[in-house]
Amino acid sequence: MAEVKGPFWHTKTLTEMTREEWDSLCDGCGRCCLNKLIDEDDNVQTTAVACKLLDLHSCQCQDFANRWAHVPDCIRFTPENLEENLMWLPDSCAYRLLHEGYDLPEWHPLVTGDPNSVHEAGFSIRGMAVSELEWPDPEEWHQLIIVSEE
Repeated sequence: MAEVKGPFWHTKTLTEMTREEWDSLCDGCGRCCLNKLIDEDDNVQTTAVACKLLDLHSCQCQDFANRWAHVPDCIRFTPENLEENLMWLPDSCAYRLLHEGYDLPEWHPLVTGDPNSVHEAGFSIRGMAVSELEWPDPEEWHQLIIVSEE
């Protein structure tokens, strides 16, 4: 009898995953594209102000392949730089969860097979964020802090 294998995120470490597998872990919530502020205690404060390239309905980057030309400080998360960049990711992020030894949530598109499940479960930024094109002054972003990440 052949051994039954589970989903790739159960059988591989983050560093063992193919590029396609790694990329598929992104649930498309858009939370990593929300601008962050660092408070006086060095805590990351997440705002409801999204990157100017983020489509606020689809929660996808409008120019993913060329985003660094428009947003030089955009972080490309990889297995190699994940540890040093965890502070920029939401607690619900698959990269963070798997890195910390947790499983994917039941609403994750890889679990449900439905790319809209992240929106339907209320974990995406759809309907709750504004573009930095509408709020261009970072000095005003503190008015839109939504989450305090530890």
